[in-house]
Amino acid sequence: MTNLKKNDLKDRTKSFAHDCIKITAQLSNDYLSNHIKKQLIRSSTSVAANYRATCIAQSKKAFIAKISIVIEEIDESLFWIEFIQDENLLLPESCKSLLKEADELTRIFISSRKTANLNLNN
Repeated sequence: MTNLKKNDLKDRTKSFAHDCIKITAQLSNDYLSNHIKKQLIRSSTSVAANYRATCIAQSKKAFIAKISIVIEEIDESLFWIEFIQDENLLLPESCKSLLKEADELTRIFISSRKTANLNLNN
C-alpha cells in the first residue's frame, strides 16, 4: 500500500470517527441512546486509532493482526449505526452516508487483509 493511500485511509478513518461522534450528538439522553453513544464512539474511534497502528506494523503478521482488529471495530460501528436505525432513534437519511462509508471501509480492510495473507503465505 502506498504512502498516499495510507494517508488517505488515515484521514478517512479519522473522519469516520468524527462523523460517528457528530451523529451521537443528535441522539436523545435516554438510557438506550446513552448506551449506543458510548459504544459507537468507542468502536469508531478504535477504527481510526487501530488503523494508524497498522501503518506502523513491524511485520506482515503484526499488520494482519492489527487490520483484523480494525475490521472487527468497523463492523461493530456498523452494527451500532444500524441499531440506531432499527430503533428509529434517527431518520434513515441521517445515517445513510455513515452506513455507506462503513461498508466501503470494511471492504477495503478485508481486501487488505486478504492481500497481506496471500503475501505472507507466498
